[in-house]
Amino acid sequence: MIYKLVGALRHYIWGGRHYIPQLLNIPTEENQHYAEYWLGAHASAPSILETEGKIQPLNDFVCQNSTALGAQSTALFGHALPYLLKILDVAKPLSIQLHPTKRQAEIGFAAENAKGIDLNDPKRIYKDDNHKPEMMIALSDFWLLHGFKCKDKILAAFECRPSLAPLAEKLRKQDLHDFYAEIMQADQASLAQWLVPLIEQNYAAYTADKLDLTNPDYWLLYTMDAMEISPQKLDAGLICFYLFNIVHCKIGEGIYQEAGIPHAYLRGQNIELMACSDNVIRGGLTPKYVDIPELLKIIDCREVEPQIISVAPQASRVFTYSTPAKDFALQNIRYECGETHHLTTQSAAILMVMKGQVKLDCAESTALNLEQGEAAFITAGSSYRVEGLMEGYAIVAKLP
Repeated sequence: MIYKLVGALRHYIWGGRHYIPQLLNIPTEENQHYAEYWLGAHASAPSILETEGKIQPLNDFVCQNSTALGAQSTALFGHALPYLLKILDVAKPLSIQLHPTKRQAEIGFAAENAKGIDLNDPKRIYKDDNHKPEMMIALSDFWLLHGFKCKDKILAAFECRPSLAPLAEKLRKQDLHDFYAEIMQADQASLAQWLVPLIEQNYAAYTADKLDLTNPDYWLLYTMDAMEISPQKLDAGLICFYLFNIVHCKIGEGIYQEAGIPHAYLRGQNIELMACSDNVIRGGLTPKYVDIPELLKIIDCREVEPQIISVAPQASRVFTYSTPAKDFALQNIRYECGETHHLTTQSAAILMVMKGQVKLDCAESTALNLEQGEAAFITAGSSYRVEGLMEGYAIVAKLP
């Protein structure tokens, strides 16, 4: 069975104003931010499913129609859709963040419940008991932080900047976890000693657009500008531009974030697919709550060499990206006008048209004509057909 699906908008202040409304072909509200568009069944913002002329939250539909998920999904993940599909427009940097393992999430969720912390409390970290591995595919040039650089590269970044040279001395005597813990608990005087000289030295080059985007000094100045961070009230997270890998994904490329790996989206638009969770432990560059002890307990400080997910090959009309995730997989379907793909899904799937127009049908349902920005929910065990009505591509979230 196939059903029309309408997602939920999220209006976070870091979001852009036009990209998502243009993608969805909806009017924009004045002075409104459009940060994320969610397609899934997370209780905080479930998508709306259209069935028999009525509308119903997707999480309710899934609860009432357990066979819609499929036997494999139910056996592994219970009676809940295991993934969440999003479109993001990152106009300003997001907080540095990381996500827990499944076990850490279960422990943290139970502990905060026992303390009576309301789910909507700003100091609530664990909104559910699930882990949140995630992947992204860039829809534009996309910049992000991802994991700790190797120690030698961090030392090199410190040593070529006189104000950071004292940090190089510290790091030589410590492992990355102890060093990072000290940085995250540094006082304003120390942060100013390390960062203010860099701000002053690079300000003219930054304003003249002469700093390369691979240079952490650029992102230091850019983030302070975008987030209105004052030199008199610095954020410890700013040091992370010298600690973490600065990653550039071109259109169609992506990256996978596993549990514990610190990361931050800096600029651009992307498709994001993750386990169905809203658990975020923050590590700076945010006005939101930062729990340093919990951060230091969860963070994975191993040295990381970013592994870029390659662009879907043009010759592969139906292509599934490779990741280690067991909770989700992302498929890319290309089509010309009149081109048809016959597909089957053993688990529940969500299809979204990213460009062009398709006719989507299966034997059990009335056909749907979907334009750019429109989506459908496909129940497990469905054999369905995607016919291109206008050249473009669609994405499908499902189980591997």
